[in-house]
Amino acid sequence: MQGRQHRTANCGPVAAFCNSASSVTCSRFTVLCVVTMCRAVPISDLLERASQHSDKLHSLSTMLTQELDSHFPPFGRVSMPRPSMCHTSALQTPIDKERALQVPESDLLSLARSLLQAWSDPLVILSSSANSLPHPAQSSISNKIQEIQEYSKNLKDGLDILSSKMGPAAQTITSLPYRGGTDLGQDRITKLINFNFLLSCLRRDSHKIDSFLKVLRCRAAKMQPEMC
Repeated sequence: MQGRQHRTANCGPVAAFCNSASSVTCSRFTVLCVVTMCRAVPISDLLERASQHSDKLHSLSTMLTQELDSHFPPFGRVSMPRPSMCHTSALQTPIDKERALQVPESDLLSLARSLLQAWSDPLVILSSSANSLPHPAQSSISNKIQEIQEYSKNLKDGLDILSSKMGPAAQTITSLPYRGGTDLGQDRITKLINFNFLLSCLRRDSHKIDSFLKVLRCRAAKMQPEMC
């Protein structure tokens, strides 16, 4: 009997993109059934949900940056590494919406997935470091990072489904390993500077992911370029 039990532990993130297509809850499905349900949802609907997730992801990273800046020493900004030092800077991406509109859809999804994948490890580091961050809003910052991790995981699972519907090019992911180490610093100022820098990189990349997915959503809806 044990061998017949349904595996439901991992279906939540995937179902977050697809449950609105069905009134049946995830607990009544096996993982395979939920994934099959996702594949039946039109690309335009999946992109709409992906855009909602990416919008929230960017909103949270922006709020986090503002919250951290409220007690960030002015000289810390001078000491922060340049944006070109972000671990994702090697990835060639369109610099604005007009350029993004010229990129093939499958390649644009590949870029979004590559950026999202590149933040799996750094988000763990940010979450761990936030627990002892020397900042008055430490608790709020920690909670927001946990939210970002959840939205990032759900979005990643949703984009995996999307990529399977958009061809081999969309399934390609460029490896962008984070080599900054797990320790953001021993003293207060160093930890704040490194934390803020990593967060600024996240905000920049979340904006790119959000922009790319909204361009894809626009194309799927067959909207005019000027409306995107």
